[in-house]
Amino acid sequence: MASTDELARLRTKLANERTLLAYVRTGLAIAAAGVSLIAFFDSLAAQILGWSLSIAGVVALVIGLVRFRRVDRLF
Repeated sequence: MASTDELARLRTKLANERTLLAYVRTGLAIAAAGVSLIAFFDSLAAQILGWSLSIAGVVALVIGLVRFRRVDRLF
């Protein structure tokens, strides 16, 4: 039977993975919104907003990966 500490460690790892997936889902959604703006609208404002959202989506992905790696190394 697993000890309480092992179970707590496992819960933490699983929570960390769920958090990573949430970052990935959010980053992809933001980037997809940006790409949609770039593809479907020709105005300068839509292009700027689209590129900004695309970059923000990539930044969200990178932040999620960095946080995941930091917590994963602890456990």
